[in-house]
Amino acid sequence: MTSRIQDAVNDAMARLKTSDVAGATTAIRNALIGGGSFPSPTHRSATPNFGGQAGRRLGDVLNVLKARRTAFPTPTSRPSAGPSPDEPRFTSRSLNSATASLNYKLYVPDDRDRELSLVLMLHGCTQDPDDFARGTRMNRLADEFGLVVAYPHQPRSANAQGCWNWFDRRHQSAGFGEPAKLAALARALSAEFGIAPERIFAAGLSAGAAMADILAETYPELFSKVGLHSGLPHLAAHDVMSAFTAMKGDVGERRQGASGPGSSKIIIHGTADPTVHRSNGDEIFERMHSRHPGSSIILTDDSTAGRKASRQVLIGPSGKALAEYLLIDGGGHAWSGGDRTGSYTEPGGPDASREMVTFFLRA
Repeated sequence: MTSRIQDAVNDAMARLKTSDVAGATTAIRNALIGGGSFPSPTHRSATPNFGGQAGRRLGDVLNVLKARRTAFPTPTSRPSAGPSPDEPRFTSRSLNSATASLNYKLYVPDDRDRELSLVLMLHGCTQDPDDFARGTRMNRLADEFGLVVAYPHQPRSANAQGCWNWFDRRHQSAGFGEPAKLAALARALSAEFGIAPERIFAAGLSAGAAMADILAETYPELFSKVGLHSGLPHLAAHDVMSAFTAMKGDVGERRQGASGPGSSKIIIHGTADPTVHRSNGDEIFERMHSRHPGSSIILTDDSTAGRKASRQVLIGPSGKALAEYLLIDGGGHAWSGGDRTGSYTEPGGPDASREMVTFFLRA
């Protein structure tokens, strides 16, 4: 790669740290052709086709960007790993079958004689199962509510930053890629612990939330409800660059997924999220509203630990809550009500983990 292009990549990385996606894209394109003007990246259909040598250089640039910053930013600092939470009932396991191979951590509640539920917890970029369990404190709720909690691990071999590949077309459909692996894990654990189909759930943060929404749209018969914290809707992007655009809040001209009722969803987002714009949470809720004719919305204001939030509940004709949207005033890109020992957490309320479990178990 030429020094000019490397300088452009460095400039682009600096701009991405300040969420200047448009400036980063322009810096790269200008370096490839030696200057010039281009349409805004929010208009994907107008993106020029860089053929020949320019196309090869663009590939170099994207490879560098993927290696250094894949679809979500790396935190500037992380707490030390520390011991795994709630040992010894928090164990390392592997799923190995003819169709799926996946490492995960599993927490089993102390009382297994009651009716159990299963929650798949999908971590965000740069996180791992131990970090995510500490930050969300979901294992503490597992004993209280009878939850078997699985934390699938996305290895760096699958994504340079440990992100679930929600923006890759190969991982956006049933029967393929990461959704198929996660569905296989849910089926295996539900069979092992005798968990009823209506008590199988998934939740995630950031890239994990985006993947959880993919599960909701592609396996609604398996995951009855999902929890989406700071995530994006299914089919919001089709590659790395469109992922950056989607994260900035471009909700125009997106492909639409399934038209059926799908899984019920609780959406949690912060109004001040600098990484994934709140419009993504808005769109997930709006999609749920549009696919349920005759439903109504109940709007209330909440206040927890001094932090205000608005709550929209989508009620179907039968009176059942089909979706819930908790928008946290001033909330950032972090698990609300989380533990400081985990990355991407905000200790102040509302408690996202308890909100999700309450939604999951509500009849």
